[in-house]
Amino acid sequence: MRWMHLRLRAPMAAFGREIVDAHGVIRNVPAQSMLTGLLANALGWDRSMRAEHQALQDRIVFGAVWERNIGLSRMVDYQTAQLGKSDRAWTTRGVPAGRDGGPKTYEGAHQRWREYHADLRLSVVLRLESAEAFPTMEELQAALDRPARPLFIGRKCCLPSAPIFKDWVEAPSAREAIETVAPTGSESLFASWPVAEGTDGSNRTTTVTDERNWVSGLHGGGREVCEGLIAAPRAEA
Repeated sequence: MRWMHLRLRAPMAAFGREIVDAHGVIRNVPAQSMLTGLLANALGWDRSMRAEHQALQDRIVFGAVWERNIGLSRMVDYQTAQLGKSDRAWTTRGVPAGRDGGPKTYEGAHQRWREYHADLRLSVVLRLESAEAFPTMEELQAALDRPARPLFIGRKCCLPSAPIFKDWVEAPSAREAIETVAPTGSESLFASWPVAEGTDGSNRTTTVTDERNWVSGLHGGGREVCEGLIAAPRAEA
């Protein structure tokens, strides 16, 4: 079975989770929806192509492995924004933060906290179900090599520092593909892969809600994934 080896390298990256009020938290690995958006952006698709985005997301099977200690990477960016008279800031309390139109709910600058992975070094192995459908993996490779638009990893400020497509990998499962691409030097590299690809070597299985309904524009939908710490048999290139 053939897999694309995608190498995500960036000074800052954000694998977004559910935002709670002003706190933009991140997950440990890319979301299914984030990879869909990354590939669609490389292909030059726009937001009106909802059915195409949905079909691509439904075809993606991927696993991910960190190439360094995951605990070294997190940082929090503190941000402020001035709210004008008619501006509103979304909250989970049911009352928008604002300055007029009733009780003044926000006295100072609008504060936000955004998490990032700093000095990101992570590998993704990815394949597509229905391999002959459009786009094929070869078409995705060509798009990543010469993207139609600038690419970013999570938020628009998170630009990759190296080409994303690395090479092709042959492996019977996502976990074995991960072991092929992961660097040596550690026996505790954090990895994640779909439960459907096998649970051998996992420390736990969990449900992640990382899909998007591209037709409605809302996030939702869960997948069963394995998480584990792995070691790799090859030296880093």
